Order: sequence, then C-alpha cells, then structure tokens
Amino acid sequence: MLAVVLMFLLTPIVRTLKRVRVPEALGSAIVIAGMLTLAGFLAFELSGPLTEWLEKAPEIGAKLQEKAQPLKKYFAKVSNTSEQVEKLTTTAVATKDAPRQVELKKASLLDNVLSGTSKLVFSLLVVVVLLYFLLASGDLFLSKLVHVLPTLSDKKKAVQIAREIEGNISKYLSTIAMINAAIGVFSGLLFWGFGLPNPVLWGAIAGLLNFIPTVGAVSMAILIALVSIASFPSLTHALLVPIAFLALTITMGTFVSPHIMGRRLTLNPVVIFLGLSFFGWIWGLPGALLAVPMLAMFKIFCDHIEPLASISEFLGY
Repeated sequence: MLAVVLMFLLTPIVRTLKRVRVPEALGSAIVIAGMLTLAGFLAFELSGPLTEWLEKAPEIGAKLQEKAQPLKKYFAKVSNTSEQVEKLTTTAVATKDAPRQVELKKASLLDNVLSGTSKLVFSLLVVVVLLYFLLASGDLFLSKLVHVLPTLSDKKKAVQIAREIEGNISKYLSTIAMINAAIGVFSGLLFWGFGLPNPVLWGAIAGLLNFIPTVGAVSMAILIALVSIASFPSLTHALLVPIAFLALTITMGTFVSPHIMGRRLTLNPVVIFLGLSFFGWIWGLPGALLAVPMLAMFKIFCDHIEPLASISEFLGY
C-alpha cells in the first residue's frame, strides 16, 4: 500500500522526465534514488539528536518523577488502599501448597533489535522494488484495460477516468505532504523560539505525526509537554510550548488546510476516525499514517465512478 501511495505521488515527476526524453525505467530509478537520498540525509541528520535524547531517557524520567512529587501525595491514599485490598485478597486465596511458578526466558534486547531491524530492512526493500516496477511500467495496465474494453467510447471514458483519478490523487498527496512539511517547519521555529533543545528533531516528528489527523497532534503535544517539563525549570514556561503547538495545528487544520485542499477533497471526521481505528488496528502506526491518504484515494476513485457516487457522498464532509 505504501508503494501504491508513493507511486501516485511520484508519477508526475517520472512523466515530466519522460517529456524531456528520459526513458521511464531510467526516470523511475532517478526519482527513487533521489527519494532515498533525501530520506537517508534526513535520517542521518536526525539520528544524532534522537540518539542523544534516547541516551538521556533515564535522566529525563528521573526529572519528571521529581517534578511529579506533588501529584503523588494526592494518589498516596489510593495506592495504600489498593495495596491493602491486594494483601487481603492474597491472604484469602493462599493455600499451604502454593502452585509452582514457571518463568519463561525472554529474548535479549539485542535479539529483538536485530530481528526488528531485519524485518524493517526487508519490508523497505520490498516497497522500493515494487515502487520501481510500478513507476517503470508507466501506462502498461491502462493500455491493457483499454485493450480489453469492447467499444471506442468505453476506451475513451476509461482513459479519461484514469487520468482524472491519477491527477487528483497526485495533487492531494503532494498538497498534504507540503502542508505537513510546513507544519514541521513552523513547529521547529516555534520550538526554537521557546528555547527547546533540538527543535529540528521535534519539528520533523511533528510534521510526520500530522499525517495522523487529531491523534498525531495530540500525541505530539503530550510528547513536547514531557520534553519541556524535563528541559525547563519553570512549569509555566514548559506548558506554554505544547499549548502554542496545539494553537498552531488547530489554526492550520481549521483555516489553512481546508482552504488549500478544497471542500471536494475534505473527508468526514467520523470516516477519518473510523479509518484511523481500523487501519491502526491492522497495521499499527504505519496504518494510521496511511489511513487518510488511502481514504482520500478511495473517495476520489468513487467520485469518478458513477455507481459509487453515493459512497463518495458519505465519505465527504
């Protein structure tokens, strides 16, 4: 699915290269190489700050616990009551012959990391290879569809629908990518203005999480709140950062994004929530990131297929 989404996003670039006499196979390789180079550069630049924060995670946790001491007083009585109830329950069900406990040996952290890394590398390799074949094939599948249709009018209609769907999906994906990139840049400037360490890292994460409507912004605000509390001595200063970030994302989501995207490409909030829940349940975080682009692609497809127009109406805002 990721390869299909990237295909719609990158096809206009490959087609532009074809107009200047660059073959589709070579153009697809150039586009994918450029995409991988950009992704590798960003990963290299952000890996240092991210590693630094991960190394400081125990220290940050200790600071958060220290600043959360006042809150622990309010939960002390509840905790003591819970422990007493647990002791009473344990005493009541205890027997002389306690059951033998079986302890399962867990895999080491290194084994888990290596296993996860190998799966990730293999998955990315599959995406890159499939993306190359999709881009390099060009209009192969459209030509086959035109070939099997019986009448000339059906052939013309199929080409028209395919071109409109491809153009609208590509426009949507490129627009939403630019909007989220702008949110990442503005968020980084906002974090820099407040004096937050490594603002570029947090801005990049904010732009990426913004592909998940609402949930991504709220998750980012919680993350920034924890980082700010651990970084700034003043609680007021720390809480101003996530509040300002939420104000920025709400402004962009309420006024800027609908104006740029247009009503036609706006999805129903209920549909977005259901899509996030469903694809997040199936694929986890990658599914949540791909949910909205996939829903938008399906809506655009339904817009151009007359029997599916009613489904498009329900998906729209």
